[in-house]
Amino acid sequence: QVQLVESGGGLVQAGGSLRLSCTASGRALNNYNIAWFLQAPGKEREFVAAIFWFDSTTHYANSVKGRFTISRDNAKTTVYLQMNSLKPEDTAVYYCAADRRNITPRDYAYWGQGTQVTVSS
Repeated sequence: QVQLVESGGGLVQAGGSLRLSCTASGRALNNYNIAWFLQAPGKEREFVAAIFWFDSTTHYANSVKGRFTISRDNAKTTVYLQMNSLKPEDTAVYYCAADRRNITPRDYAYWGQGTQVTVSS
């Protein structure tokens, strides 16, 4: 069982930045593909970004390309989501998800509890 914990959310003004972190309690995240999703009130969960364990390739939703960056530390204990040029429409709960399998991120087995990001206009 992998327990994911997100942190780094908060309130920021439009145009500002936040860095979210995703860690797994008691274990490293090497050999896991990691993805970030967001869920705004009343809306379905949406894919944001993913990083794949084998070669650290990344993939982004069009809405965040050029603004968000997903990365992992060298020890592979933490995955980050650097969010720049934030917009009010980025307001949502952000979740990280993990899986060792090469499957679509929406089907990843392990999910965190989420961290709230609020962007004021």
